[in-house]
Formats: sequence, structure tokens, C-alpha cells
Amino acid sequence: MATTASPYGLKAVNHIGGTPYAGSTRLLPIASGYASNLYNGQVVQINSSGVIILMPSAGTNADPFDAGTIGVFVGCTYTDSVTGVLTFNQRWPTGTVASDAKAYVIDDPDVVFMAQADDTLAQTALGNNIHLVTAQTTSTGSTTTGNSTSALDASEIATTSTFAFRIVDFVDSTTSTVGDAFTDVLIKFNAGVHSYNNSTGV
Repeated sequence: MATTASPYGLKAVNHIGGTPYAGSTRLLPIASGYASNLYNGQVVQINSSGVIILMPSAGTNADPFDAGTIGVFVGCTYTDSVTGVLTFNQRWPTGTVASDAKAYVIDDPDVVFMAQADDTLAQTALGNNIHLVTAQTTSTGSTTTGNSTSALDASEIATTSTFAFRIVDFVDSTTSTVGDAFTDVLIKFNAGVHSYNNSTGV
């Protein structure tokens, strides 16, 4: 039972058609010195400079994701400016100086992600749309684990087309089931939210 609030951002599970997620990512540049933490499981975007930055939004009607929404950050690589060693990191530490910095991004718009709600979700939530509880920031994650701590807002599921995610299923396991106190659900980017599914460039 998911009885404890332990949000972890977005974790890839499979594709919308049911085929397994094989771990594919795209390496996209991060600007040297970028002044924000990026945590594993956070939604990121490509900005007008052609680099990866945090999506600083909750995905609501009033605070929608940007047209450059490109997927979910799952780590990065860069050459450490002090040691000169090629480094692989679960997160991007804010202000890191590295001219070769790249983000590993799950950019497939058809990937289904697991995420935790901040309260209980009933079976009637299936097929509805949902968004994050709060806007992502440089602090919505753990510098210890490198993981995102973003959760979904259980208080505002709706048919609203501008919400960022669609609930496509519930996590059914020995530790999680529909109706738990902090329900784990399966979601995907909603139609028109992901950059590859809309016609607006960055």
C-alpha cells in the first residue's frame, strides 16, 4: 500500500501501446554554468538557445508547460572542471561549469510514466487529466539521491484539456493499488503538450 508520501517525479514504465520501455534517451546540451538543479524525473524543455532547461511550471491551465517541452530528465554527463574527469550524474548540480555538458532526456512522447499523487485517487480518475502539485524549481528534488520530489495534484483531476498529463492506468503491485492514501498512477504527456506533438516551435 502506498501509504506514505514519497514522490519521485516521473519514472518511465513502458509505451502507450504496452511495449516495454528499453531505456532509450536523447543526449541534449546543457549550457555551461546553468544555474538550476535538474533532478532525475523532472520535466525539461528546450529553450530558444537550443539547450535544456528546467520546465518551471505545474502544467495547469494558468501555468502551462512551454511549447518547448521535450521530455523527462534522467541524468547528465560532463567533464568536471576541477578534476578533468568525465562525470556521469543522476542530477545536474546548479552552476556546474562544463562546455561538454549533456542531458539524458526521455523524449519519446508515447512513453508512459509512473508518478505519485499527493492524496488518494479513486478508480473514477482513470482517463482524466492531471498536473503537478506545484511548479518545478531548483528545489523540487533531493541533492542526496538526485531524484525529483514532484507529485501529482490529486485535488484537481479534470477533463481540462490544458492539464499536462493523462491518467492511463494505476500501479498495481504489492506496494501500490488504486485508492491508496498516496496513489501511484501511470500517466503520459497529454495531446499537444509535448513538443513533438504540437506544431509550435521554440
